Amino acid sequence: MTTFERSVEVRVPLRAAYHQWTRFESYPRFLAGVDSIVRTAPTRIHWHTVIGEFDAEIIEQHPDERVAWRTVNGPRHVAAVTFHRIDDQTTRVCLRLKYAPGVSHLPDDLRPFKTFIEGLNQGLN
Repeated sequence: MTTFERSVEVRVPLRAAYHQWTRFESYPRFLAGVDSIVRTAPTRIHWHTVIGEFDAEIIEQHPDERVAWRTVNGPRHVAAVTFHRIDDQTTRVCLRLKYAPGVSHLPDDLRPFKTFIEGLNQGLN
């Protein structure tokens, strides 16, 4: 498996960054190549992407700290996202993805998430 890592600082409180990232259904709004995600059970999510459809299982979830999942079928990958408080209004979001050969569509960076979440947060102020 190959490892892919990206991080970004977002100008929102840690809780807001974590909460938004764990709303899997919103991924198509900031992750290119993701057409839809549907939560099918408390720890199961169904992805429809440019590389195919697959199911993933949430294997770890610690509020305001970390969420991780792995595929149970389709293109194999394991991902973890961690959240680090920089100050009251800034959070570093780190994505670590391990994937099998053939998984060809990966996000270049997390700037679309930054734009998305900061736009949402600005609308709340």
